[in-house]
Amino acid sequence: MEKNGESVVDPNSAIGGGVDDVYGEDRASEDQLITPWTVSVASGYTLLRDPHHNKGLAFTERERDSHYLRGLLPPAVATQELQEKKLMQNIRSYEVPLHKYVAMMELEERNERLFYKLLIDNVEELLPVVYTPTVGEACQKYGSIFKRPQGLYISLKEKGKILEVLRNWPERNIQVIVVTDGERILGLGDLGCQGMGIPVGKLALYTALGGVRPSACLPVTIDVGTNNQKLLDDEFYIGLRQKRATGKEYYDLLEEFMSAVKQNYGEKVLVQFEDFANHNAFELLAKYRTSHLVFNDDIQGTASVVLAGLVASLKLLGGSLADHTFLFLGAGEAGTGIAELIALEISTKTSIPVEEARKKIWLVDSKGLIVSSRKGSLQHFKQPWAHEHEPVSTLLDAVKAIKPSVLIGTSGVGQTFTKEVVEAMAAFNERPLIMALSNPTSQAECTAEQAYTWTEGRAIFSSGSPFDPYEYNGNLFIPGQANNAYIFPGLGFGLVISGAIRVHDEMLLAASEALANQVTQEHYDKGMIYPPLTNIRKISAHIAANVAAKAYDLGLATRLPRPTDLVKYAESCMYTPNYRSYR
Repeated sequence: MEKNGESVVDPNSAIGGGVDDVYGEDRASEDQLITPWTVSVASGYTLLRDPHHNKGLAFTERERDSHYLRGLLPPAVATQELQEKKLMQNIRSYEVPLHKYVAMMELEERNERLFYKLLIDNVEELLPVVYTPTVGEACQKYGSIFKRPQGLYISLKEKGKILEVLRNWPERNIQVIVVTDGERILGLGDLGCQGMGIPVGKLALYTALGGVRPSACLPVTIDVGTNNQKLLDDEFYIGLRQKRATGKEYYDLLEEFMSAVKQNYGEKVLVQFEDFANHNAFELLAKYRTSHLVFNDDIQGTASVVLAGLVASLKLLGGSLADHTFLFLGAGEAGTGIAELIALEISTKTSIPVEEARKKIWLVDSKGLIVSSRKGSLQHFKQPWAHEHEPVSTLLDAVKAIKPSVLIGTSGVGQTFTKEVVEAMAAFNERPLIMALSNPTSQAECTAEQAYTWTEGRAIFSSGSPFDPYEYNGNLFIPGQANNAYIFPGLGFGLVISGAIRVHDEMLLAASEALANQVTQEHYDKGMIYPPLTNIRKISAHIAANVAAKAYDLGLATRLPRPTDLVKYAESCMYTPNYRSYR
C-alpha cells in the first residue's frame, strides 16, 4: 500500500509488528519463487513429510528434479484443484462426522496448504466438522484418536520450566495463542487434557476465516488434572491422572504461563482463553486484561456475535436496542458477557449510564429469576443483574412477568425453551426473537423447527450450532447461527495487523457493528440476521479493519503509520493457501 508514492508499511516487519520475515515467504506473491526452508532446505523424502511445504502430486516436473523427488511420487502431476476435488469426494463418503474430523486432521498433518484450501472453499460444509458440533465428540474421544501431538501441553509437571517448554515449540514468531484448561468444554463439562481439540480447532479457524498465518498460531492446553472420574479410569487417557489443582497452585501455574508468554513472544501476542470454568474465566480475564493482550471467547466473543445479531435484527423488529427487553436463561460466562455488552451498546448509543441500561436485561439461573432479594447469595458476576422484582422460580413465569421481546438461551441444557415458553413469547410479540445458543446441537434450548412451528412462522431464530433451513406454510426460513467463528478470527486479525497491546470493550462493539453491517436486505428477506458463512473472509476483513481502526483511535495500536485503507490492508495481509512454486 502506498501513500504519496511511499509505502505506509515498514517492509522489514511482518504482520502484527516487530518480527522480520527472514525468508520473504509472507511477502512473496503467489507467483514468486520461495525456498522451502526447514532447518536446512527440505528436499526428497523429508520434503514429502513436511506438512508446511508438501504438495503431494502437485509438485511440477521441474520441482521433482530439483528437489530429489523422482521416484518418490507416482508420475502423474495434479493441480491443487484436482486434489481438492478428490479429497472432498473422500470426506463426503464418510457418514460419521467424527470420521470426517479425523480425515481433516490427518490432512492438516500431511499437507497444510491443502487443508486450508479445503476449509476456505467449503467453509459451510466443513466448519461443523473441524469445529462445533463435531469437535465436542472429538474431545471426548481424543485419547483414542490421538496420533500426533498438536500444540503444547503444559502440565503441573512443567511448573518452574514453562519458559523452556515454550522454547521447545519450533516456531518463534507467534501472534495468537489459544489456551484452555479443559474444565468446561462446550456443554460437555470437564474433559481435562483432551480439551486440546478446542485450541487446535479455533486456530484452524483463525487461519481459514481470519487469515492469520498457521505458523503464527500456537494451541496450548494447561493440564492441572481432571475431576472427570470416567477419564481418570480410562486406560487411554492422555493427561495427568489426578484431581484438579485449585487455588494458589492453579493460579501460580497460570501466572508463570502468562509471564513466560510475554517474555518469549512480547507484548503483542494475543492470548485467547477458551473453555475455562466460570469462576476461573472471569478471574483470569479481570486479572490479565490490563497487563496482557487477552480475550475470552466464551465471555467476549459470544457477546460480540450475539450483539451483532441483535443489532442486525432491529431492521426486522423495529426500534433501537434500548426499546427492547431481554431475558436470558443461563447466567454464566456467556449469559453475563452478552448482557454486559448489550448494556454497554445501549449506554454508548443513548448516553445513559450502564447501570441504567442493565435494567432492560433480566437473567434466570438454576434458582429462578435473579432479583435483588437474592443478592446476598449471588456470585459477584451475577450481582449487577439483580433487579427489583418479586421472586420468580421458573422460566415460563419469568417470561410472563417480564414480557421480553428477546429470549436468549445460554444454559447449556437442551429443550429448556418449552412449547409453553415459546408460545408465551409469541403471545405478546409480533416477531419474537429467540436465540438458543447452547452447544452442541443436542444442548440447544430448542430447535429451529420448534421455534418456527410454535410461533406459526413469526419467530426470528438463531442458534449456537447449525440447523437446516425449515419450510413452514410455504415459506422457507434460514436459521441464523450465532457462531463465534464470525467474530474471533476477524477480531484477532484486527488486533494483530494494528499491533494492538490491549483489548478494549469498544473493539468488541466495533466488531459487532462491522458484522451487523454485512447483513443485506436479501438476507433479511429470508429471516436471516447473520450473513452466510460463505463470505466469511470478506466479513473478517471488514471486522479486522473496524477493530484496527478502534485500536488506532484509542492509541492502543503500535503498527505505525496507520494504513490509509484498513480494509484493503487487512485483505492484503491475509494468508492464502494456494501452493507456492519452489526454486
